[in-house]
Amino acid sequence: MTKLEMTEAIIAAKAAKGSSWGEIASVVGLSDVFTTSVILGQNSLLPEDAKKLTDFLELGPEVTTALTAFPMKGSESETVSKDPLIYRFFEIAYVYGGALKEVIHEKFGDGIMSAIDFTMDVEKEEDPKGDRVVVTMNGKFLPYKKW
Repeated sequence: MTKLEMTEAIIAAKAAKGSSWGEIASVVGLSDVFTTSVILGQNSLLPEDAKKLTDFLELGPEVTTALTAFPMKGSESETVSKDPLIYRFFEIAYVYGGALKEVIHEKFGDGIMSAIDFTMDVEKEEDPKGDRVVVTMNGKFLPYKKW
């Protein structure tokens, strides 16, 4: 089973069960952002976590196996997504990326924020002028090695 077939099977089972991403993540015991990224084929689970997910959604062992396979991260597209929500994250990087880089370098030195030792959380902040999306990214700072 391919990662795409796995994703399609899980999304169909999620809809049939009337479940949410948060509910599935709770069953697995991981964050909703990470668990959803696994389901969309960008990360993998340990076998015991994959089994929890497929048992909950009543899916077969081929889906469990696919959930544990290491993915080819970011390979779904060679171009910037045209989906408006995803595109906005590219836009944020284009507009504020240089500023973020300068501020991080000023505060930490020459290095990068890890996307491996990393967490992300999405919260809804109610506001009378329109609800706000709060995205928190937390990555370990990795200084560039000098030799």
